[in-house]
Amino acid sequence: MHNLLDLLLKLPQVEAQSLLNSEVVEVLLVQGVPCHLQLPLWAGLASVSGRGIRGGRDRRGLPYGSSMNDNYNKLIFTSGGKQLSKHLTIYQAIQRQLVLDEENDERFSNSDLPSDGNRLWSDIFTVTYQKADSQVDGGSQGGSDSTQKPSKSPSASNSCSDRQQMSLLDSILQGELPCDLEKSNPTYGILALLRVLEGLNQLAPWLRVQSVADDYSEGKISNLDELYRTGAMVPSEEFLNSKLTPKLARQIQDAFALCSGSLPSWCYQLTKACPFLFPFDTRRQYFYSTAFGLSRALHRLQQQQSADNHGSLSEREVRVGRLQRQKVRVSRNRILDSAAKVMEMYSSHKAVLEVEYFGEVGTGLGPTLEFYTLLSHDLQKVGLGLWRSNMASDKSAMQIDREEIKDGSMDDVPDEKKLGSAMRVERRDFVQAPLGLFPRPWPPSADASEGSQFSKVVEYFRLLGRVMAKALQDGRLLDLPLSTTFYKLVLGQELDLHDILSFDTEFGKILQEMQILVHRKKFLEATVGSNHRLVSDLRFRGTPIEDLCLDFTLPGYPEYILKGEESTLVNINNLEEYISMVVDATVKSGIMRQMKAFRAGFNQVLDISSLQIFSPHELDYLMCGRIELWEPETLVDHIKFDHGYTAKSPAIVNLLEIMGEFNAEQQHAFCQFVTGAPRLPPGGLAALNPKLTIVRKHSSTATSTTTNGTGTSESADDDLPSVMTCANYLKLPPYSTKDIMYKKLIYAINEGQGSFDLS
Repeated sequence: MHNLLDLLLKLPQVEAQSLLNSEVVEVLLVQGVPCHLQLPLWAGLASVSGRGIRGGRDRRGLPYGSSMNDNYNKLIFTSGGKQLSKHLTIYQAIQRQLVLDEENDERFSNSDLPSDGNRLWSDIFTVTYQKADSQVDGGSQGGSDSTQKPSKSPSASNSCSDRQQMSLLDSILQGELPCDLEKSNPTYGILALLRVLEGLNQLAPWLRVQSVADDYSEGKISNLDELYRTGAMVPSEEFLNSKLTPKLARQIQDAFALCSGSLPSWCYQLTKACPFLFPFDTRRQYFYSTAFGLSRALHRLQQQQSADNHGSLSEREVRVGRLQRQKVRVSRNRILDSAAKVMEMYSSHKAVLEVEYFGEVGTGLGPTLEFYTLLSHDLQKVGLGLWRSNMASDKSAMQIDREEIKDGSMDDVPDEKKLGSAMRVERRDFVQAPLGLFPRPWPPSADASEGSQFSKVVEYFRLLGRVMAKALQDGRLLDLPLSTTFYKLVLGQELDLHDILSFDTEFGKILQEMQILVHRKKFLEATVGSNHRLVSDLRFRGTPIEDLCLDFTLPGYPEYILKGEESTLVNINNLEEYISMVVDATVKSGIMRQMKAFRAGFNQVLDISSLQIFSPHELDYLMCGRIELWEPETLVDHIKFDHGYTAKSPAIVNLLEIMGEFNAEQQHAFCQFVTGAPRLPPGGLAALNPKLTIVRKHSSTATSTTTNGTGTSESADDDLPSVMTCANYLKLPPYSTKDIMYKKLIYAINEGQGSFDLS
């Protein structure tokens, strides 16, 4: 029997099936090792091919790159007369059956496992396998995969926005939980109700708008002053469960459960169906423990335990090897082209990416973080044609203070003003989007042949998907101000007219008020019959629709023709069709190909469905870190002072005061100077790893000078601070005054950008 199974494990599925009859195999589990068969506990039951058993698996137990519909039952495994799930390992299947048996016997009603676990290791479990019918196993007990909804036809996608939003509301009220929890389970109804309440809470702004729109269309109110007034929402903290949260935290700290892939099914079910039950930090730890594979999960677990123990290791603690690292060298002057080649070659590799620059000696964390920062900036450039642009903001952003810059020179500008001016000059060719970046719409007729501008746009979005996934996998941060609506697209959510307000407020308000005018027209037609005078008297902000001189082109993009002849003018009778086409072009068909490329690029590195446990706002926090970096009163608690400095040293007191007085631009510049990235990770300074450390920098001319009683060197005022970005290490001279320290810091930040050299 041992030789037979060894042979089957090496054969393709078709050949293996021809050898199988209805053999019965006895498996004796002793300390986690199946002695009789010499099969690892993580051997899968889904297939007998090499990939099915040895390949990596996602959080649902499926081989990476596969889906539920791709895995047909080649074999059926049963034990104790019950079919085992094909999506579980042998260990998971036996453990789950044991738990179910004990629950049925009502012997261990208050625990998930036997009190001593002896049955799991001492009993003999008989596993029977046989050929399966060529039908998909729909009743597996493993993690279920949410089925993909069929794509809508163009006519369906052009439906009016209120119906689209109602379909979203209906999905909340009528939809099932996106997990394999049985409806007969008493907790199913409770979870479904919580999901409905939380969904309605998220839709509260739209529901208020819809209520005002209905009142206006029915003539109950004569103006739309109430349309944009905000109302109260239930705080997200009210939905958190204080008992489930520590249970999930303990599960993801269990190294054995992570190694064997045997996290309880409720961890996956609840985080997917009701993520709002857990705080962001707990879900983030769960994500890091399940989305990137075993080696990264164990590495992060060890880092967390080491941090909790303040770096001390017990004698019995076992450490796994370091993560593999892939070093690449790029050209600082061609970041975008270099990134495209690097991501194409290495994004799908499991190794941690480390970046160096040609002609520079710097290596490690600092240059790598700066690479992602520079790449984020290049992807925001106007010339690429990736993003919508606010023209008014573009004009104001490109105007530079004439008092600061004369004749293109900044030599006479004070250092403290030069920092902000330099940052504005650097960003003058960026797309200006105060509410966040959102894809620019391209017409369906755009030339997508190789070498065309639109084909380059599609490839840039594919690159963006790879970069975001790789940065997430390696724990890097991006300086990319994406809109909340873009993250909704990343999560696969359907957008409508109401979402336009979140990235182009004025444009969204115009469309929304026009849509309300359409509702008013329909109400009048339904109540007054053929009285066309009331309909023709409808006005948009006091002006007839015909006098607006709108045609069927997309506003801001005259090359995007919505319907037939662009000369067709919009009137009150075709206004509804016009709004529907504008919304479709803005948030659906006009950006569909770009987002498809983005998702394809992301999936090459990481399964994008693993992000479903986060909200759009949380995704931005996860990808790009904190926008607000620190509060002055908390600085001393999260900074380490060493090698000549303490928290009470005069130089440190001055530095903390300066950091507390920095504005937002100066905070970001200081952070990039010290760490290589302009933002801090989720958790702020407290989560920075390694911890921000400030040490005393000895003067280069200290041997020829004397020091006074305060320990301040007279020559320190001539030196500049320097940093070790790989260790978040700031070497600060003991300047004599706060004013001198401020000027030297600003000067070093300005002049220290653009190269990594020895200090």
